[in-house]
Amino acid sequence: MTERAMRVIGLAGWSGAGKTTLLTKLIPTLIARGLTVSTVKHAHHAFDVDQPGKDSYRHREAGASEVLISSAARWVMMHEARDGVEATLSDLLRRLSPCDLVLVEGFKREGHLKLEIYRKANGRPPLHPDDKGIVALASDTAFPDAGIPVIDLDDVSGIATLVESLAEPIDAVLTRFEGDGSAD
Repeated sequence: MTERAMRVIGLAGWSGAGKTTLLTKLIPTLIARGLTVSTVKHAHHAFDVDQPGKDSYRHREAGASEVLISSAARWVMMHEARDGVEATLSDLLRRLSPCDLVLVEGFKREGHLKLEIYRKANGRPPLHPDDKGIVALASDTAFPDAGIPVIDLDDVSGIATLVESLAEPIDAVLTRFEGDGSAD
């Protein structure tokens, strides 16, 4: 078996456009094609993956910088950003274990290549005219003058093919981030 290089592509769009819904359909489609897939998700608010009263929560609340929880089923590491500085996408990509494809949800202002998810009912303007990092568009609306590939939002198989063909090697993404200051 030959080793494939990790590749990265983002799914960007306004809240409510259907990024997560599409991702939950896209991941099994890509896995069925023989790819290992990881995701990085941006959250605009504080969030918790453990519950008050649980040991991991108590460790974190006591001041631990990182808490790693492990079982036979999974492991997770929580890192507290006590200084209030959010990790960059570059930082997060460097922490991932090797896989074939990384799907980045959110981080729409970062410099990686992205597939825009656009839903007309959302009432927001499309991102692609102003973001040169958007290399394709999955939409419920036709954009004949988009200048990039446009695919129906419900064509999961076609979107998977687009994602596979447009994702770029992680080294290229990280090099670009270093060049434009995104890695800082």
